[in-house]
Amino acid sequence: MIPLPHESGCITDVRGVIAGHHTRSDRPTGCSVVMVPQGAVAAVDVRGAAPGTRETDLLRSGNLVQRIHAVVLSGGSAWGLDTATGVMAWMEEHGLGMETGFGHLPLVSAAVLFDLPTGNARIRPTAQDGHAACTAASQKPLAQGNVGAGAGATVGKLFGNDCAMKGGIGSASLTLHGITVGALVACNAVGDVRDAANGHLLAGSRKTPDSLELRDSMASLVQGQSPATVLPGTNTTIGVIATDARLSREQLQRLTVAGHDGLARCITPVHTLLDGDTLFALATGQADVADTPPPDGLTLAAMTSTVVSMAVHSAICSAQSLRTDDSFWPSAAEAALAARPRPQK
Repeated sequence: MIPLPHESGCITDVRGVIAGHHTRSDRPTGCSVVMVPQGAVAAVDVRGAAPGTRETDLLRSGNLVQRIHAVVLSGGSAWGLDTATGVMAWMEEHGLGMETGFGHLPLVSAAVLFDLPTGNARIRPTAQDGHAACTAASQKPLAQGNVGAGAGATVGKLFGNDCAMKGGIGSASLTLHGITVGALVACNAVGDVRDAANGHLLAGSRKTPDSLELRDSMASLVQGQSPATVLPGTNTTIGVIATDARLSREQLQRLTVAGHDGLARCITPVHTLLDGDTLFALATGQADVADTPPPDGLTLAAMTSTVVSMAVHSAICSAQSLRTDDSFWPSAAEAALAARPRPQK
């Protein structure tokens, strides 16, 4: 792994949040769930032009329901939305959800990414996988890289999937004045991924399929190089932002905007016609800030954009190279090792 710039924390550092992954053993794909058993105010911001989502209209301003109970991130393209059914089943079994008078109704939103090229495309995450991710959920720090929704993620596909590299899933958190903001992000972007601190390329399109040298997709585009034909919707970065601050839906919506700023700092290009970039946000309101003024809105936004960038960094730097029968996606760590100067004899 490439060393992270500092200890980055995890979304489970946020009070009231538990999370878990399930990774399939028969193909690199899976799902990840972020649960708020007591419910949380929720918002969403979809920036990509080709999203795959469930229950996002529920989170629009002006709609009646204010709180949801889980968000699922999954591979498998639109088929992966089935995982939310398994999450609902698990939560109902455990008496979690909105009381309707006829039983508990868990409100579960979801977003999916397209990871079908990594192995047998007919194997996709199912409702059973969503149920298993809930069983695995806890307050412990999450595994990162080639797990859950990041198991089959790849990045840097603008100049052909054969020149792409391995993506993944990552998490991070920051705490200030008693308030924690965390993020969980699965990065499957069509664009390249950079270190937000210095702009250096970490992973992305390689110059040739048999090379580990990075191309720089953004520079290639503005120099007039034509990208490969890429099917819309076959790329995306999806994630969940969570905070234990007490926020209204309108205030929380501003954090999703800041979260997309964090994506823009480290993914180039981002929010394209080929991506379905989607960020959810949850506010549990469980922070204990009786003796300390909570951070203001600008500070919360800065914390949010930072943790989203950190989560993408963790996803890419924790990823491991992936090889299938006919394809190979090297990791950022492998590319960085190859780029090191060899000692002189």
